[in-house]
Amino acid sequence: MEKIKGEKKRQPMNYGAMEKCKAVLSIWTERRRPAEICRELSIPWMVLAHWQKRAMEGMLQALESRVSLDKGPALSPRLQALLEKKRLTLLTSTVHNRLEKTLSKAQEARKAETPQKPSGEVLHKYEKP
Repeated sequence: MEKIKGEKKRQPMNYGAMEKCKAVLSIWTERRRPAEICRELSIPWMVLAHWQKRAMEGMLQALESRVSLDKGPALSPRLQALLEKKRLTLLTSTVHNRLEKTLSKAQEARKAETPQKPSGEVLHKYEKP
C-alpha cells in the first residue's frame, strides 16, 4: 500500500502510571487544559477521558473500606452516571463562563472603538453607530 504524502503514521505511545497521574491531576487542579495535554502527549481526547475515569474509579476504590470491596465494583452505575453528569455540567459551565468573558471583552473593545454621538441625536435604522 502506498503512503500518502504528509500523512503521519500514529505510533502508539505507552505511558506509565506516573505520566497518566500527572496528566489527570494537572487537569483536575486546573493547572493545564485538556487540549494542551492531548497535544503534548499526542493522544486523542478519548484516551485522556478514559484515564480520568479510571483515576476516579481507582481513587474511590482505594478509599473504600476493605469490607465493601468484596461486595462489587467501587462505583454503582447510578453513582457513575451522576459523576459523569456533574463532570459535564462543570465542563459546560466553565466553557460558558469563558465565552461570556470573551464576549464582554469584545463588546467593551467595540464600544471603545465606536465614536459616541451626542445624547440628543437618534440613530436611524440604516445608520451605523
